[in-house]
Amino acid sequence: MATDLSSAVTEKAAQAAPSALPGKASPTSSPGEGRLVSLDTFRGFIMFWIIGGDALAEGLRALRPNALLNTLVYELNHTPWMGLRFYDCIWPSFMLMAGLSVPLSFAKRSRTQTYPQMLGHALQRFAVLFLLGSIRESIDFGKPYWVELSSALQPIAIASLVAFLLVRKSQRFQAAVGGSLLAAYAFILAFVSAPGVPAGSYQPMVNLVRYTDLMVLGRTYPGDPWGTVICTLPTISTTILGMLIGEWLMSARSKETKVKMIAGAGFLCLALGYGLSPIIPIIMKIWTTSYGLVTAGWACLMFLLFYWAIDVRGHRGWTLPFVVIGSNAVFIYMFSSIVPLPQWVGIFTHALVGGAGEPLVRAIIILAVEWVMLFWMYRNKIFIKA
Repeated sequence: MATDLSSAVTEKAAQAAPSALPGKASPTSSPGEGRLVSLDTFRGFIMFWIIGGDALAEGLRALRPNALLNTLVYELNHTPWMGLRFYDCIWPSFMLMAGLSVPLSFAKRSRTQTYPQMLGHALQRFAVLFLLGSIRESIDFGKPYWVELSSALQPIAIASLVAFLLVRKSQRFQAAVGGSLLAAYAFILAFVSAPGVPAGSYQPMVNLVRYTDLMVLGRTYPGDPWGTVICTLPTISTTILGMLIGEWLMSARSKETKVKMIAGAGFLCLALGYGLSPIIPIIMKIWTTSYGLVTAGWACLMFLLFYWAIDVRGHRGWTLPFVVIGSNAVFIYMFSSIVPLPQWVGIFTHALVGGAGEPLVRAIIILAVEWVMLFWMYRNKIFIKA
């Protein structure tokens, strides 16, 4: 459901006064009133590429390859190891959005719930997201994978819970925690060695992240050098940055000031990340500190474009297609991961279309089915959330 920004300043003041937390307020306002439409649109835009936008680009290239489509498809695939592509920014964008939602949700719930009640909800959400992550990976690999932190849902579960525990702290304290996690992780990889792993090694099969996974889980990610256990730490920093942005948006500052603050945070992260990259390479699969900073910066700036266009300039007429997707992001993520819709649709498109145009037709049908289903849920106010 759209993110609520109504009564933000009053609610933020309530957080600072514990006696105000149980206070009552009227139910959530009608759709579109006091909403952070840019966040819902940004979430839907990012999710679009996961649920079929990448296949649509592949289909277009298969039908008529050219330099532009070749570049688009290249950007819609993960970097094999070192480097950065657009697709490598998708997961950090979700981490940022998860953090951004925490203070907004906390302020809304504080109108009707006590802190223990909100903590209970946060713990429940953590458990549900973690379990959904387990289910998704277990189905994908064909056997139980209860802990698989290289997929987005379980790190989001952990980082969101940490953000909730920090939401009543000062912004300076929150920023210090986020920065300390990044610095500590960088220090660990740079200076801690292990049997067969020299300190400062960032090779795919020889790094401390992989060694830790073998020691803690007794395994590594199947078939690809994704890290799992300790590289969850820096993901929390991106979520904390999102929480800070959410608090800035709830403040009484002008929208122009908020734009400058978000832009400043984004460019600062980019400068620090790219500045570190000659020493600490940008590697998504073990979420190096430079990768965490650079992708947090790009996520900030991408969100800023949506915020500026939609909530500052008021251009909302084009947002519905993405808002529909973003309103049920967890549902469609699980649906597209579990339901073999491409395989089912492919049965008919291979028979009826065939040739170079088949991938494009299949991608269009899949996206259409998913969007119509999500639009029906949106119109009927069916919002499935963790």
